[in-house]
Amino acid sequence: MHTSKLCILLSACLLAIKLQAQTQPAPAPTGPSAPAELPGNGFAQHDFFYAGEGNKTMSIVKKGKVVWTYTDTSARGEISDAVLLSNGNVLFAHQFGITEITADKKLVWNYNAPAGNEIHTAQPIGNDKVLYIRNGNPAKLFVVDITTDKNLFEMELQTGKPLVTHPQFRHVGITAAGTLLVAHMDMGKVCEYDGKGNIIWQADMPGAWAATRLKNGNTLMSGASIREVNPKGETVWEFTAADAPDYKMKNMQRAVRLENGNTLINRWVAKGDGTGVQAIEVTPDKQVVWALRSWGPEIDLGRSTTIQILDNAKIIPEKEHFGNIR
Repeated sequence: MHTSKLCILLSACLLAIKLQAQTQPAPAPTGPSAPAELPGNGFAQHDFFYAGEGNKTMSIVKKGKVVWTYTDTSARGEISDAVLLSNGNVLFAHQFGITEITADKKLVWNYNAPAGNEIHTAQPIGNDKVLYIRNGNPAKLFVVDITTDKNLFEMELQTGKPLVTHPQFRHVGITAAGTLLVAHMDMGKVCEYDGKGNIIWQADMPGAWAATRLKNGNTLMSGASIREVNPKGETVWEFTAADAPDYKMKNMQRAVRLENGNTLINRWVAKGDGTGVQAIEVTPDKQVVWALRSWGPEIDLGRSTTIQILDNAKIIPEKEHFGNIR
């Protein structure tokens, strides 16, 4: 009798579990990461220099065709920052060092980070100087003369977690006034430093990844969203993943304000199902007018770390100064 009652009880429990499972909504299908048909002109939309950290490859695309590629063969690390100079050289930071190569892939200069340190940013000042941040304890910003390997400037930077090196810093923007916009990723803010290393302006930015000073005096920052703030730190424009739900724009990294007033946003994304886009261009009213998707088999650009638009040949990336250093 006892056994019979136990069987009945177990049967009732199983039936209840089954009925509960039937009333629970099925998990929503993930679906594609972007529309099948993308707006814009594909590879022909812009000429651009592209760096992707997943496969450690950099590419130059002109008139819709890849005209140059280079793959970093370092045993480890990721390409976090890369700049195509006006002379055809490429300067790039690859987590555990910085390298500059010529257009025909010959070594110009290399610097390896000390053990326990990481480097994710490298910006040129002229053709003979490089500004970079070395994540570590302490974290430091340097300007080095690459012809002599002499440090011309050095200062410590505050970090949120001194012992956690990787998430401290990614990018630095050099302004036309010769100041620096440093994205303090692990502190959730962007700070502007003058030529003596003093903080002269700052704004909150969760997940701060990069920042640039716009011609109108505002600052365009990227992190958890893409946000334009005025000198008072007030948000005057913002783009979030919710503004383009069809594209699932998670992991946005850098944002560039184009000459036409649109904003180009690149996104760190794995190949996945092959439907995700590596970058989008949006209008001031947040309409997507171009999306880049290139996972092969003809052209596989890999994950997007940075995109440098090359439409205007008059823009010279190395024509920058920091304080009195030119």
